[in-house]
Amino acid sequence: MAMIAFASNSLLCRAALKQTSIDAASFTFTRIFSGAAFASNSLLCRAALKQTSIDAASFTFTRIFSGAAALWLILMTRRKLIVRGTALPFVESSSDPSLVTRHSSLKSGDWISALALFAYAGAFSFAYNTLSAGTGALLLFGAVQATMILWGFRRGERLDAIQIAGLAIAIAGLIVLVFPGLTSPPLIGSILMLGAGLAWGVYSLRGKTAGDAVAATTGNFLRAVPFAALVSVLMLPRMHLDSLGVTYAVISGAITSGLGYVIWYAALAGLKAASAATVQLSVPVLAATGGILLLGEPITLRYMIASIAVLGGIFLVVIEKKQVSSV
Repeated sequence: MAMIAFASNSLLCRAALKQTSIDAASFTFTRIFSGAAFASNSLLCRAALKQTSIDAASFTFTRIFSGAAALWLILMTRRKLIVRGTALPFVESSSDPSLVTRHSSLKSGDWISALALFAYAGAFSFAYNTLSAGTGALLLFGAVQATMILWGFRRGERLDAIQIAGLAIAIAGLIVLVFPGLTSPPLIGSILMLGAGLAWGVYSLRGKTAGDAVAATTGNFLRAVPFAALVSVLMLPRMHLDSLGVTYAVISGAITSGLGYVIWYAALAGLKAASAATVQLSVPVLAATGGILLLGEPITLRYMIASIAVLGGIFLVVIEKKQVSSV
């Protein structure tokens, strides 16, 4: 599982150290890298919570704290590079003192986004104690779709016929992909995973206007640490630490969550709510692809059909509007 995260680490670090603006040539790559980070994160979380003895509260705290620490170090490093006027391929030098102040400040982010981040991470961890991977993925991404698309609809965003068809095809592909793992879900686990999807939808929507992706994500993670610590204290009688589980949590927090969410926040500025929601349906497909490439899992006809449906549906949702506007 850790190999998946480390394979993307260099690219994620370079993108996280960039300034907040992302040019058109890099925009597609931010979607790909953020999706890869989410897929890696899903595999790491499931591995830790299913294959080690670490408890959900400890995993959540370690994950959020590691993400906050890694992002804070990146923010401080970027500040020093800007102050010194260092010209590196991934850091723009600047003599603007306001830029230095903004990068060195932890005033970015907000408590609502931090609470949504914590609610997602915590509910996700506790839900996977009782849910299968397939059922959890369907509930999580179903809730994300509903939250973001309904919010976009409320704000006046509309999908045309081809985009609606693309969304339906992508959702159908997701169901095909996870269908063998579907089981009758327990009530508490279902509520927690639906809550995780709702919280992640809120966190993503708020990221569309976050501005500096690195500073905003850092601020959100730092603010989320007290929430995770409080839950850990409340669950202290059930605490159980496992060295491998802690390792998975650190990798998940510092790389695939912290840095991955920076990439996601940077990509969100160019996506409508419905498009951003649909793009995330690629995560289960990328996770399955990681299992094939790195874990030797077999390529099945179901995987191929589901992948074509999900990725093709996403293409219709994201590309169609641009094609229409260019005519």
